[in-house]
Amino acid sequence: MRIYTRTGDQGETGLFGGQRVAKSHPRVEAYGDVDELNAILGICVAHCAEEHLRTLLESLQSELFVVGSDLATPLEEGDTVGKKPVQRVSEGMCAELEALIDRHEEGVPELSYFVLPGGTPLAAYLHLARCVCRRAERAVVAAAGKESINPDAIVYLNRLSDLLFTLARYANHQAGHAESPWVPSPGG
Repeated sequence: MRIYTRTGDQGETGLFGGQRVAKSHPRVEAYGDVDELNAILGICVAHCAEEHLRTLLESLQSELFVVGSDLATPLEEGDTVGKKPVQRVSEGMCAELEALIDRHEEGVPELSYFVLPGGTPLAAYLHLARCVCRRAERAVVAAAGKESINPDAIVYLNRLSDLLFTLARYANHQAGHAESPWVPSPGG
């Protein structure tokens, strides 16, 4: 099987279920941002020496394939396309992210100020992932204004961005790297 199909040469792509849409379609924009987020998490994995955190990040990468699959499959298609089951984001996935946030906040100093994104290379990439996650969330919200989108996908991305912020702080703390507080400029 070749990687190129030539089916998208005219600026269209196929959703699960066979519907053809423009590559600029809001649904495609949304799952494209999710794909970019997944690639950035791959960079995070490459910079991660801690097994627990690397395993967690790889698990999140797998879950982002579920998010992408959900976004690429209109709700009208149901939970199967042909004979293949469609994976959908669930409330349980969102609840698990909340549990992960709570678990990784333990032992990290309480946040009493805005922090500048950065620190260790891993933490800096986790902050970048958080920003791309927020963009993906905005794209999904925009698509939901025009299409039927699983609302749990929006909740999932919202919680994931919070988790990525928490993991950036956790990574800095584990490495003994102090966070840099934001200091407003005088008179500004």
